[in-house]
Amino acid sequence: MLYLHMRLIMKKNILTALVLSALMVSAGASAATRQLNVWEDIKKSAGIKDAVAAFEKQYDVKVNMQEMPFAQQLEKLRLDGPAGIGPDVLVIPNDQLGGAVVQGLLTPLTLDKKQTDAFTPSSVAAFRMDNAQYGVPKAVETLVLIYNKDLVEKPFDSLQAWYDFSKAQRAKDQYGLLAKFDQIYYSWGAIGPMGGYIFGKNDKGGFNPLDVGLNKPGAVEAVTFLKKFYADGVFPAGIIGDNGLNAIDSLFTEKKAAAVINGPWAFQPYEAAGINYGVAPLPTLPDGKPMSSFLGVKGYVVSTWSKDKALAQQFIEFINQPQYVKTRYIATREIPPLVALMDDPVIKGDQKASAVAVQAARASAMPGIPEMGEVWAPANAALELSVTGKQEPKTALDNAVKQITMQIEAMQASNQ
Repeated sequence: MLYLHMRLIMKKNILTALVLSALMVSAGASAATRQLNVWEDIKKSAGIKDAVAAFEKQYDVKVNMQEMPFAQQLEKLRLDGPAGIGPDVLVIPNDQLGGAVVQGLLTPLTLDKKQTDAFTPSSVAAFRMDNAQYGVPKAVETLVLIYNKDLVEKPFDSLQAWYDFSKAQRAKDQYGLLAKFDQIYYSWGAIGPMGGYIFGKNDKGGFNPLDVGLNKPGAVEAVTFLKKFYADGVFPAGIIGDNGLNAIDSLFTEKKAAAVINGPWAFQPYEAAGINYGVAPLPTLPDGKPMSSFLGVKGYVVSTWSKDKALAQQFIEFINQPQYVKTRYIATREIPPLVALMDDPVIKGDQKASAVAVQAARASAMPGIPEMGEVWAPANAALELSVTGKQEPKTALDNAVKQITMQIEAMQASNQ
């Protein structure tokens, strides 16, 4: 009897142990599914620390955060994703989007109109491809006008006024406005609003890479106008070509130039050089339209290999609520393209941030398709030939469009 009783107790204990073990495994599995791996940009995780803590608490999730340079994250994802050790959420620049989508590295997001309307249209468009939204914009940067307050009291409103001022400055052996108009990255600000385009649209709302519009009448008119700065000697000869930006920086930091067109990356070096500078959106064109610019956007995206894509998207939406975006801006000083924050005193009261925010709303995202890589060299060569008077702008731009189209056709044929 005692033996039987002992057997019953042992069986009961074993059963209890098995049930407990199963519960523990189940709980462990449950905990494992409620984890998110997030890759944040280098030295930027402090900006989302509070949002992450609130998300973990509200959704009972463990967020594992790792920092790495945002431009290298996709490259690492290619290896880590298939190996099962990659992130659920990562940060990428918009010009890497096209290649990432073609290679199947990212998952489309499901965002409603209210969610996308919270951001400036150009920043949202930067992460859209063929009518699918792949990312939520985090931060923007774009060209602005930077001027020396000791040399010019306030910035002129129009590019023509800057030209007139620059011409007058040459009589004093000084320079007015300097810019790298011999490169498409800088001259796009006039070419786009005046009627040129890089790629036309296809019937899916994406780009048609075989429709290149850099030689349209408006583009020729824009380049002809920009050429005046070179032809009339208001720009020094040394700002042509790859070393031109160094020459511009030197003249500005030596207080020999009153203003430059450059990006937020120049703020710190100009400050270090002791320049008392101000920042403004880019001036208006001859037709009264404001200059545009290329928009660089960093955005949060979801990996194809994420085991919980819905939770990953929920995380992105959560950390991009206005109160957390404001905290992120204060910590990182990266300009968020969130409409609700553009009029907030924290940005509006900061001249530099406000100018970048205003210009970013006027800017257009660089086409994020792989064919964009074929545009830079021929476009820059055509602009250099045009502004230096070696070729007429129409001839140079016609030749560039032919070359870009040929290169893209060859690229597409090799990918088939």
